[in-house]
Amino acid sequence: MVNCGLVTEKNEPVPLKSISVEVRVQDHVATVSSTLQYVNEEERPLEALFVFPLPADAAVCHFSAKIGEQEIVAEVQDRETARDRYDDAVSSGQQAFLLEESEESPDVFRLSVGCLSPGQNAAVTIIYVTELAVQADHSLRFCLPAVLNPRYTPAGSAAGIVSEISSGCGSVPYTLTLSVHVSSPKPISKLESSCTLDPLVFLHSDHTQATVNLSPGHMFDKDVELFVYYQDTHQPSAIVEAGVTTAPSGSLMRDPVVMISLYPEFPEEVMSSLAKQGEFVFVIDRSGSMDEMMHHGKRAQMRIESAKDTLLLLLKSLPMGCYFNIYGFGSNFESFYPQSVEYNQDTMDQALKRVKKMKADMGGTEILEPLKHIYSQPCYPDHPRQLFIFTDGEVGNTKEVLDLVKHHAHSHRCFSFGIGEGASTALITGMAREGSGHAQFITGTDRMQPKVMQSLRFALQPAVVNISVDWTLPDGITVDTLSPPINVLYQGQRSLIYAQLKGESSGGSEGTVTVKYSLKDQPVTNQLHFCLKPTEETGLAIHRLAARTLIRSLEQEERSGDADVESRIVELSVQAGVSSVHTAFIAVNKDSRQIVKGPLLQRRVQTYEVQNFFSRFKTAAPTAQTESQIKHYAAPDPQKDLLLQLVSLQKASGCWELDATLADVFGKMEDELTNQKPAQVDGSVWATLLALIWLYGCKIEQQVEWQFVAMKAASWIGSQKVGDLSQCVCVGNVLLGCQVTQETLGI
Repeated sequence: MVNCGLVTEKNEPVPLKSISVEVRVQDHVATVSSTLQYVNEEERPLEALFVFPLPADAAVCHFSAKIGEQEIVAEVQDRETARDRYDDAVSSGQQAFLLEESEESPDVFRLSVGCLSPGQNAAVTIIYVTELAVQADHSLRFCLPAVLNPRYTPAGSAAGIVSEISSGCGSVPYTLTLSVHVSSPKPISKLESSCTLDPLVFLHSDHTQATVNLSPGHMFDKDVELFVYYQDTHQPSAIVEAGVTTAPSGSLMRDPVVMISLYPEFPEEVMSSLAKQGEFVFVIDRSGSMDEMMHHGKRAQMRIESAKDTLLLLLKSLPMGCYFNIYGFGSNFESFYPQSVEYNQDTMDQALKRVKKMKADMGGTEILEPLKHIYSQPCYPDHPRQLFIFTDGEVGNTKEVLDLVKHHAHSHRCFSFGIGEGASTALITGMAREGSGHAQFITGTDRMQPKVMQSLRFALQPAVVNISVDWTLPDGITVDTLSPPINVLYQGQRSLIYAQLKGESSGGSEGTVTVKYSLKDQPVTNQLHFCLKPTEETGLAIHRLAARTLIRSLEQEERSGDADVESRIVELSVQAGVSSVHTAFIAVNKDSRQIVKGPLLQRRVQTYEVQNFFSRFKTAAPTAQTESQIKHYAAPDPQKDLLLQLVSLQKASGCWELDATLADVFGKMEDELTNQKPAQVDGSVWATLLALIWLYGCKIEQQVEWQFVAMKAASWIGSQKVGDLSQCVCVGNVLLGCQVTQETLGI
């Protein structure tokens, strides 16, 4: 990593004093307005550089600065033009503000606040719109990141601006206030948060609108996560948003735009049996940053330890006869096997022994090389490759990684997991998007295992092919789909489609979107009827997200070698007023009565645990970070996890052995189990049956974690042809103090 920016020897006060955030959640999207209050406490004119993360799919659509009573609203311009205007203004003593997106990672923005006079205050307002991700429990997640970790950039990488991030520790010198307004056609069930909230206030008796505030005193020392729960949130829906009448005719901003939220429902007979084939490649970040705590609460694990527990569950959940391999990476990489091996008892035991010895001891975070090696390996016929990547996301060459995943998208699916606060949303969501997989983030007190097992369920679902989307609209209206073609669908997961509606209807007021696909050679059709009347009070959030979606597609075309794309990106970005890699927001206070004089002092603004700044002006020499400068947290003694103990005892085939270690999980002696064994079953069948009863009777709240373990066990019992097991189930229930039916066990 590289330290950069002009660093003063004194511990000067930083200019950022407070952040005020207003969030308007409208169904599945959010409009976020953040106001940053600055004051120059120096005795000289100041240029402040403040770098902050935003969601990777966010569209910045407004940027303004207020100095005293005067407000300056920024314009979107070509990036180089905006930079030149900023430099010219600052060098001539004018106040200027520049907001630009990182060229290497679209979830990183830099705000340059130039030429603040001594003692002067400035309030900078940034507004962006973003989609809300659907969680495993069907809630919608909004995250306000508090930290942007230093990004590790491999030697020789093309990354530039992202590598210029300086590290350092210290307390947060500013506070945060947050207010949230939620509205939806569906009733709101509840709001939850990783932080302390004031009581939720419903504005209408039908619970379709509500407000909530962050409790006072929050120091913004961790991500603020909000989880919105709607009733029937899994139902498909559509929002039609009116355009701007003053925009050019035929343009995206002039015409109405529709956002379709799809939740495919697969036939029950298809979902009843999951795939038993595949090549599963697990890629584990073993860089030094994985040796940090998942969170600073009680019973917290190290990131690497949580990943190891998750690998145990994954390895025990794989179907017999599939293929698998495990990679660890840091500054270099290693794999358990030269190439993927068939999953059986021997290979599983070998892998588990090596998993126990894994440590976060491999240096930096160079993910590109292990991916290149994996993609160079030939795929096994009839065993589709499924890639599971676990990382805390601290890399600087995001676009190089995404280009590689996209290049090999035809040969695999990629499921990615961001571990800990500060994981790059651009990297994690980008790998899943380009690899037709699914992204998950594990932050705060989240358990990694349920989220990973949900993704395994997606990976084991049969592949959806021949996906088509057709529109039926009234005469006079045509549609221009703005989203890239849908190439992946999962049961219970949302897919968003943006489309521009052109022309005027001669009669009808309803449209229909029809999604067709094939699933295990069965044709499936899902339809959604929607009203063409625009929804009120959405502002332009849907238009801007649609523009952002189209810009992202164009940026991908540009990386593929299309030289004519940049001008189209700039035109769309300026027209829609949203950020892109080729544009920036620029505001210059030309009406300032007095030119700011004196030498300009550059100051970096400190964020939680990390001072995050880019500088294209001057760089300081790199400084070494000694071991004594790094605060290590001793991992607390983990409490006995009986579920993991039980899972660790299961054989690859799905059965358990009747022994003392199994009895210990149940809190019994071995002879208690053997003495109660019915005569018609052997020890392994009895042990496996008891394990199933215990899972359903004692750990039902963690079913998402052990569902595949149980499916393997039930399948194994079925293969033993032991006849009627009703008496065995009754005896097992009495022995373990449970009340589980044979039907529930699936045997």
